This record gives sequence, C-alpha cells and structure tokens, in this order.
Amino acid sequence: VQLAESGGGLVQAGGSLRLSCVASGFSWDVYAIGWFRQAPGKEREGVSCISRSDGADYPDSVKGRFTISSDMAKNTVYLEMNSLKPEDTGVYYCAKKIWETCGSPLFTYEYDYWGQGTQVTVSS
Repeated sequence: VQLAESGGGLVQAGGSLRLSCVASGFSWDVYAIGWFRQAPGKEREGVSCISRSDGADYPDSVKGRFTISSDMAKNTVYLEMNSLKPEDTGVYYCAKKIWETCGSPLFTYEYDYWGQGTQVTVSS
C-alpha cells in the first residue's frame, strides 16, 4: 500500500490549492480514503473523506471552502481548497481507512496507511 500527496505550497490568504493523493496497492471498493491536516503544535485533524458509498461531513473550519473528489482511473483523490486562510496552514496527509465507509467525525486511529504529507502555507 502506498499513498503519495502533492500539490502543497505557499499561497496568499484567499488563494486556492488543489492537493492530490495517488493511492495504490489496495482496492478502492473496499476502503475509504481520508484527508487530514496537522498544524504546528496541534493534533492531526480530519478534513474530509471519500468512499464508494459515502463521504464525511466537512468540519466547520473548512465547510464551503474545501471539496474532495476522486478519479479512480488515475487512482487519485483530490482536495480542492479555496478561500484559504492562514489557519489552514499545516501538513496535509491522505490516508487509507481500515474499512469502506467514511462516517463522521474522522478519527486517525481508523486509518492504517499514511502518505508522507505535503506542506501548505497560507500567508496573511
């Protein structure tokens, strides 16, 4: 199982980024994929999740600004982030869940494989 994030970078407040997560080595029919983020000095926070049967509620902190999508032909999950704020700064991770449904909220202990993360920095 491998997951690899890309697309992070430095952006001004109000800008946009699209993160990509290329996932391989497992069946998307069986497992959900989630996005998490971790700001310096804070716990890892669930941002979104996608599966064949459901999706997770976005936390209020990103609702209306972030959108998850997937292209199964490319084994890729995307996180479109708009109207970025300085508090969105952190390392963003994608991860494979241990079962097929997302549910809400997202708990890190329900995910067994993680990517290396991609840094997102939003300047004010």
